[in-house]
Amino acid sequence: MEKITERFLRYARINTTSDENCETCPSSECQWNLARMLRDELTALGVSGVRLDEHGYVYGEIPANAPGAPAIGLIAHMDTVDAVPGRNFNPREIIYEGGDIILNADKNIVLRSSEFPELKRYIGKRLLVTDGTTVLGADDKAGVAEIMSLCQRVLENPDFKHGKICIGFTPDEEIGRGADLFDVPGFGADYAYTVDGGRIDEMEYENFNAASAKIIFHGRNIHPGSAKNRMKHASRIAMEFNAMLPAQEKPEYTEGYEGFYHLCAMNGDEENATLVYILRDHDGDKLEEKKAFIRRAVDYLNSRYGAGTVEAQIRDSYRNMREVIEQHMEVIERAEQAIRSLGLIPKCVAIRGGTDGARLSFMGLPCPNLGTGGYNCHGIYEFASVDDMEKMVDILLEIVRA
Repeated sequence: MEKITERFLRYARINTTSDENCETCPSSECQWNLARMLRDELTALGVSGVRLDEHGYVYGEIPANAPGAPAIGLIAHMDTVDAVPGRNFNPREIIYEGGDIILNADKNIVLRSSEFPELKRYIGKRLLVTDGTTVLGADDKAGVAEIMSLCQRVLENPDFKHGKICIGFTPDEEIGRGADLFDVPGFGADYAYTVDGGRIDEMEYENFNAASAKIIFHGRNIHPGSAKNRMKHASRIAMEFNAMLPAQEKPEYTEGYEGFYHLCAMNGDEENATLVYILRDHDGDKLEEKKAFIRRAVDYLNSRYGAGTVEAQIRDSYRNMREVIEQHMEVIERAEQAIRSLGLIPKCVAIRGGTDGARLSFMGLPCPNLGTGGYNCHGIYEFASVDDMEKMVDILLEIVRA
């Protein structure tokens, strides 16, 4: 039986950063490398119906050996976020003894327990950490490794009774496209779980309603020596727009069910400028209010600087899956029972983010989210608990048990 750390590190060392600026699927050529590896490993394990489709999605199934049991899907995504490097990967496993963790002495990069208090739960435990220059990749290669480990354990134990187990690995989740071309009918599950969260005792079936907003500013550049009453500075107007947004409705000032406007990219000069935002709120009506606020701000600036100075491109991304999952609470109850069987107390929490499961739920596949044992995703301070990863495999086994 391969150790889960060996499996995870093999996957994590493959660069799979997705690329929001590319319209292909997958959005980056490098994701094919992991997709092909997973296809081959699933086949070698004895998983049935393994296929890698033309869009980079990997599917397989383990046929049922217990009549009448539901067909349950397990899904994880292969890509990693592109804001932090996912290449030249050099993680290590440690026994955490408490206090700060020096990730990179040469660069003075330290994972401080005062800033990440969740570390205290893992004193004396095995952790996987970065060298301070890349992501770890636990989001979501920990989920990938856990699902693959489940496949191996089920197939090596013919006495384990289960319904059909449907396996899916997706590209481009980090750029919001992971469910775009997912083959729900071909997947064949009655319901599914994404394995893409943090704490393994937590389940998530509420997520943000989400939209993106690209604000484009058209200026008029004039030599600064003769610019009085003539220049229309696109970047300054962009700064004015950003200052109009509610000061306290930013990620760094919000928590729980509080929504936000988040500036995630900006560029510009005197002639042209662009601001890119994501808009989030668990309440659908409040998200609509945020979109309306942006339109009013655009209208105001156009009235001040001239029609066509500012334009807004607003696009909906995904919706809160709660309205779907509430009609299928047996999916949550099954996961709660599995978590309880491992001596943990299950908790349902609201995701302050999104997941493939939200889109899939509205595509006809109820799909809440489960934990992986990974923390601090999307940055160099990401770490994962080996003990939690191993226990998560046990939880998945209980979920699919007939």
